[in-house]
This record gives sequence, C-alpha cells and structure tokens, in this order.
Amino acid sequence: MSKNTLRLFDIAQDYLKVFDDLMAMDDLPAEVIKDTMEGMAGDFEEKAKNTAAYIQNLEAEARAIEDAEKRMKSRKQSLNNQAKRLKDYLHSNMEHTGILNIKSPEIVVKIQKNPPSVVIVSENSLPNAYKITETITKIMKTDIGKALKSGVDVPGARLQPSTRLVIA
Repeated sequence: MSKNTLRLFDIAQDYLKVFDDLMAMDDLPAEVIKDTMEGMAGDFEEKAKNTAAYIQNLEAEARAIEDAEKRMKSRKQSLNNQAKRLKDYLHSNMEHTGILNIKSPEIVVKIQKNPPSVVIVSENSLPNAYKITETITKIMKTDIGKALKSGVDVPGARLQPSTRLVIA
C-alpha cells in the first residue's frame, strides 16, 4: 500500500514507528533523522489537511441541508396558506354564484354539506348535563349536538349548517 492511500491513523503509526526505529540506531547522524521525520511529517500533514478539508465540506453540507430544511418548512407553510386562501376564495364564489358542482375529466369541484356544527352561544346558559366540571369547564359539544339533532332544546346552543369545498 503506498503512502498516498494510507489512512491518517496508519501514517501516524508509521511516523511513530520510524521515529522509534531511528532513535534506536546509535550511529545515525541527526541530519538523517531530521530529514526522514520531516518527510514523513509532510505526508501526515498533507493527509491531515485533506481530512480537515473533508470535515469542513461535510459540516458545510450539513449546514446547507439545515438551511434548506428551514426554507422548505417556510415554503410548505406558505403553500398551505395560499391553498387555504384559494380554497376559501373558490368556495365563497361558488356559493355566491350558485354553481355548486363543477365536473371535468381532470377534476371535480363541489360544495358539499358538512354535518351541522354545535355553536355555543352562551356557556353560562348551558344545562349542567352538558358540562363536565374539572379544573376548567369543558363543553360537551358532541353531546349537545346529539341532543339538538334529536330535537331537544339546549339553552345556549344551536345547530349551524355549514359547507366545505371538496376537490377530488
């Protein structure tokens, strides 16, 4: 295996082994030891610089991904808001014109009735049978809705019909 393909760890191990081997030789001139170690240090330093540059590249890529995630999250919210506004706009105009159903081979747009929703007009007027008292008062809208649908008069509540836009 050539030194160019050695891992940083291998180069460091070789460096220390060569240093120990050179130091064990008694008659070796100091200049030879210095030149040999400088040459090996150059290999280690080059590999270390390349490794550090790769680390910087990975960190920069991770930051870029994080920035892209933030932009995409913001864009997602913006697109959802725009779709909601356009849906409300289309819904309102379809009801206003009385055109409640549009069909084509590509898409179906229609105004569809929702089940009536319970509107609490006055929480204080609701009978206790429709309240659960905890640390806070929770209105039992489902039970109120069932009662109102079955014809029971619930003071403080009424059924309100509504519609929603369906795109299929």
